[in-house]
Amino acid sequence: MKYTLQFRIWHWLNALVVLGLLATFFLRKTFLSWKTNSEIIVTKLADIGVEITSQQAAVIAKAIRAGMWEWHIIFGYALAFLMIYRIVLFFFDSSKKESFSSLDIHHKMVRVSYYVVYTTLFFMSISGLAIHFYESIGISKEFAHDIKEIHELLAYVLVYFTPLHIIGVFVAENRGERGLVSTMISGKEN
Repeated sequence: MKYTLQFRIWHWLNALVVLGLLATFFLRKTFLSWKTNSEIIVTKLADIGVEITSQQAAVIAKAIRAGMWEWHIIFGYALAFLMIYRIVLFFFDSSKKESFSSLDIHHKMVRVSYYVVYTTLFFMSISGLAIHFYESIGISKEFAHDIKEIHELLAYVLVYFTPLHIIGVFVAENRGERGLVSTMISGKEN
C-alpha cells in the first residue's frame, strides 16, 4: 500500500479546507472587499437621495461580509487541526516514503515544493490563530496587523501552488505516472 487511509483522509480534508480558505480569501479581496463595497454603498444610496458617511458605509460593507469571514475562521481552525494531524502522521504514518537521495531532480523539486507548502500551511495556521486571538494572547493590535500582512502575503504561496499541483497531477497522469489520483483515493499502488 502506497498511502494509508489516515494519510488519504488528511490529504482530501486538507484539499477541501485549503480550497475553502482560498475561496474566502478571494471573496474578501474581490466581491466582498469592504473598501470597494463601501464606495458602492455610498454612491448607490446617494443616487436615491440617502446620504451616509464613508465610515457608515464601511460598517455596512463589513457586516455584509461577516458571515463569509466566519467561514474563513472555521476553515482556519480546521487547518490548524489538520496541521497537527499531519505532524503526527509524519512520525507515525506507514505510507511508502522514498528516500530523498533516490529521487530524480524533478521529484526532488516536487518534494521540496511540498515542504514549502507544509511550512506555509503551518505558518498560516499559527499566524491565523494569533490574529484571531491577539487580545487573549497579549499581542498588540499593531503587531497583529503586521502578522496579518505577512499572513496575507504568504497566502499567495497557496494561490500559486494549488493550481500548479492540480496541473502537475494531470500532467503526470498523462505522461507515465498513471494512477496518481486513484492511488490517493484507494491507497494502492498501480
